[in-house]
Amino acid sequence: MVVVGLTGGIGSGKTTILEYFKALGVPVYIADVEAKALMNRSKVIRRKLIDLFGKDAYKNNELNRTYLSSKIFNNKELLAKMNAIVHPKVASHFKRWLKKQDSEYVIKEAAIIFENNLESQYNYIITVVADEDLRVQRVIKRDNASIEKVKSIIKNQLSDAEKIKKSDFVITNDDLVEAKKQAVKVHEKILQKIKQ
Repeated sequence: MVVVGLTGGIGSGKTTILEYFKALGVPVYIADVEAKALMNRSKVIRRKLIDLFGKDAYKNNELNRTYLSSKIFNNKELLAKMNAIVHPKVASHFKRWLKKQDSEYVIKEAAIIFENNLESQYNYIITVVADEDLRVQRVIKRDNASIEKVKSIIKNQLSDAEKIKKSDFVITNDDLVEAKKQAVKVHEKILQKIKQ
């Protein structure tokens, strides 16, 4: 089974692009969504996160995302420890999900493929890019975040230029109609490569 990674900075519109691929019949796995679900569902993860962050890691029996975000935002060591708890579980969940798919290829969306040196897990990688001001506006609207917070997140992520260098395909998501056309073209190219 061919696994295509889809990545991009915050506010680039990865979810929108994934919807286009879904409409083309491509099964899509969103690592972040699955990670959050596992953090709520898995007793093992829950116990380890409480050991790491204290009892405030969960509130009303749900993951306390605001609290965790505040803890890991400027603490790379804590973030690495949390990822070491969550990522292996997501990886094995993905493997089980993959076995149930029967399409030409699947897309696994993950925000930090390059940051975590995970390129080898994918046959091809698509990076979604967008104008920075547009990204900032999207995130402010979506998360009700401040300009400062969004800009500092963007600054902490790998630049689009660096991601593009390491990618097989790039979709520019400044205009939805154009982005959709690009997604269709990328889909066709991936199918061609699989046939070869």
